[in-house]
Amino acid sequence: MSGVILSPEVRERLLRQHRRERDRRVADRIKAVILRDEGWTYDAIAEALLLSVEGVRQQVQDYERLGKLKPENGGSLGLLSESQTAELLAHLDGHLYVKALEIVAHVHHTYGIRYSVRGLTDWLKRHNFTFHQPCGVPAKADAWAQEAFVADYEKIKADLGNNDQIVFMDGVHPSHAVRFMRGWIRWGMRREIPTNASHKRLNILGALNLETMTLHRQEYATLNADAVIAFLTFLLAAHTGILHVILDRGRYQNCKAVWAFAAKNPRLRLHYLPPYSPNINAIEPAWKIMHEYTTNNQYHATFKEFTEKIRQFFDVTFPQKSRTWTDRITDNFRMLGETKLS
Repeated sequence: MSGVILSPEVRERLLRQHRRERDRRVADRIKAVILRDEGWTYDAIAEALLLSVEGVRQQVQDYERLGKLKPENGGSLGLLSESQTAELLAHLDGHLYVKALEIVAHVHHTYGIRYSVRGLTDWLKRHNFTFHQPCGVPAKADAWAQEAFVADYEKIKADLGNNDQIVFMDGVHPSHAVRFMRGWIRWGMRREIPTNASHKRLNILGALNLETMTLHRQEYATLNADAVIAFLTFLLAAHTGILHVILDRGRYQNCKAVWAFAAKNPRLRLHYLPPYSPNINAIEPAWKIMHEYTTNNQYHATFKEFTEKIRQFFDVTFPQKSRTWTDRITDNFRMLGETKLS
């Protein structure tokens, strides 16, 4: 069994440090190193010190490789300089690592400085890194077209008459199925959520008025041109003045029948988003919030129960809470290439 090999002088120095050490965490690390040097197993040390086996192993290895006895970076040798830190931050902004161990290897190879995995993880947290999934963006999206559309949108807002309104329109198809999402679960516990084999779904057209934070919606057997025309008729009846409708280029919204209907209604203005631009359709976050309240990690035994939950969100939850979501449901659009997290 391998272990720490301490010279008599080093062992005596560690014992003296332990006697005067006020930080219990450091004292436990010293005891772990000494006991490992005496041939104790990690399991035995962990049991004696009431620590985790992995924690003891990491502490002993930190001392073997770095001479480290203090938690975090207090006892590490050869920390990154200010210029090295700036260089590493720039490198991490341009490269996505899945494991902290890979960054440890990069730092050691590039700067000759060796961090423990735990020490490097603490370094990442102190520099505002979190472990989460990257965001996918449509590869065919045109940043210039999006910027031009937003400029046109701002002009529409500036020129609105007293009774004119703008709504963001889209369709959504919530399915009678659990959407499994990450959540906080106690370590070692298996959290189980029932599933069902239902393929039923609702077909909803919605229109969001950001000024009033009103979300209009209607359900249809299927979403097609007839449904879009029926919904636009409903919206026109609910508004006075000119109604500007911002919508994507989905097949059932961007078709001859819908164009002909709009041409016959002088109060209706259709403004089609550039292709692949959900990031500038303000209603999209509302659908995400709907799923958070209705389908994310939530099981509904029957389609009726599922339908009631969806309708309750639109009829009760959204009207009650919409004003608290203005930081998420907004026309302060995040354009392609912007990486700031919400």
